[in-house]
Amino acid sequence: MKPETPLTARAAVRSLTASKIRELYNEGIGRSDILPFWVGEPDEPTPEFIRRAGIASIEAGEVFYTHNYGIAELRDALSKYLSGLHGKEIAENRLAITSAGVNALMLASQLLIEPGDRVVEVVPLWPNLQEIPKILSATVRTVALRFHEDGWRLDVEELLKELEPGTKALYVNSPNNPTGWTITREEQRAILEHCRKHGIWIVADDAYERLFYGVDGSGRGRAAPSFLELMDEGDRVISANTFSKSWLMTGWRLGWLVVPQGLAADLGKLIEYNTSCAPVFVQRAGVVALKEGEPVVARTLQRFRAARDFLVRELQQTQRISVASPSGTMYAFFRVDGVADSLAFCKRLVREQGLGLAPGSAFGPEGEGYVRWCFAAGEDRLAEGVRRLRLALRG
Repeated sequence: MKPETPLTARAAVRSLTASKIRELYNEGIGRSDILPFWVGEPDEPTPEFIRRAGIASIEAGEVFYTHNYGIAELRDALSKYLSGLHGKEIAENRLAITSAGVNALMLASQLLIEPGDRVVEVVPLWPNLQEIPKILSATVRTVALRFHEDGWRLDVEELLKELEPGTKALYVNSPNNPTGWTITREEQRAILEHCRKHGIWIVADDAYERLFYGVDGSGRGRAAPSFLELMDEGDRVISANTFSKSWLMTGWRLGWLVVPQGLAADLGKLIEYNTSCAPVFVQRAGVVALKEGEPVVARTLQRFRAARDFLVRELQQTQRISVASPSGTMYAFFRVDGVADSLAFCKRLVREQGLGLAPGSAFGPEGEGYVRWCFAAGEDRLAEGVRRLRLALRG
């Protein structure tokens, strides 16, 4: 009898780090008293006019396959939206609709990354984006943002040194999940020039570009600084984005990619072999979001700015906490004095206080000692969360 061969996934998959946010979430399953601020999701549903567009599409029988790149109406609307937002024409032949923002990031990585490639990431960073290159057997190097009382900062010189010749790609998420850090135009110029010189791809995760409050908190401008505004036609830049955050559409799973025109044909193959296409009725909702959703984006930004200001003010008045006001996203990422194991600390918050926050270690070792709070919620819920946190810190 032959010895049994263990049934295992390939080594690159086995070595992936399981989501600590999911591990924490499982701690609270079955409890109705949890105040959940651990995932990046607003506390209100998608606006009705967007939902109605999806419902009308289903009722019209639009439940069949469609083009790999997305329906023409959505790509046309997206081209107009992005061109207006960034002040530079972004043609339809550079766009592809994807089944969520995370799918866009995976597709971009599949386009570029081969086993053994060296990639660099700015961290702390959303765990999904940290692990995607590893799934493709890349070697990942990191450059850490630094915490200061007036905000998180990037040491650009440190990053440029890490972006040595032979590096395949830089992954940068700005505004950043979890810290709220937002790259400046000057930093983008320096990075783009360096990457041009050495043939390094830039994969920009722009999921939070509309949730930008401005460096001074004023919220001036319609979006955070974007590589799309600086790049030339031949630059190695890919932008991944999503409908989830700005239009309150997390569960719809709809995103997009902007790629150099020369990559479009191969991207179409990858979409076919991954998901074939995003559902038509979901795309119809996306069309309406782009054409009629600016008031939603404006209201969301105003609401989140007020929530941010309230929460940061309360945290700054709480003992043992150091926090900087984020210039973008929907997160406060704060340090808790005396906490060396943020996962254990957050599990205790769930067990003892019914408070759901995300451990900083979920965003890489550089996030250890910190905690992420999603403030996309009403002031009363945030206030109750602060009360529970203060109880825990006194204990």
